[in-house]
Amino acid sequence: MTNTPTDTTTSAATSAEALDLLDAVTPEQVSDAIKAAGAAVSTIEQDGVVRLHSASHGIGFQVLWGNPVTTTQYTDFTFSCPLHVQGGTLPEAVLAAWHRSKRFARVAQHGDFVVLEMDVVVAGGVTPAHLAFSARLWMQMMGEFFLHLRNYGPAAATRGDAANGAAPAAGAADRVEAAA
Repeated sequence: MTNTPTDTTTSAATSAEALDLLDAVTPEQVSDAIKAAGAAVSTIEQDGVVRLHSASHGIGFQVLWGNPVTTTQYTDFTFSCPLHVQGGTLPEAVLAAWHRSKRFARVAQHGDFVVLEMDVVVAGGVTPAHLAFSARLWMQMMGEFFLHLRNYGPAAATRGDAANGAAPAAGAADRVEAAA
């Protein structure tokens, strides 16, 4: 007996039901995932939208909702950590070095703010365990970014980047603070 497209679709749907996959998430489900990853979560309702705030490594982050399915369900969201850069901007080389070495979280500079972000897509189906894994991965990326900032200046000088015309960002971590 061969599988027809209908048989395959039915089989996949049955498997998805058995796994209890989520193809959209609520703020409560994301909050539970952050808690499962080991962090506390504050919930604030603003203009009818639930906002989630948490912290890792002593620095706050928030959840930004993506594409809505309903008023309380989303197919994607972004973990976001805005940081204020004291005295202007970070050297482009700091951000470029991060993007060359990391895959999951990106950094963007907006004026005197640097924003570390990581998207999580649930469309197509994910398990609650995947949500908790994504929250742990985000917290790991935050820690690695802070370490990257702390180590950037001395590491660049050691590698010889300064000799190649790139000014090391001595004290890069000292110039970045959590945004209010």
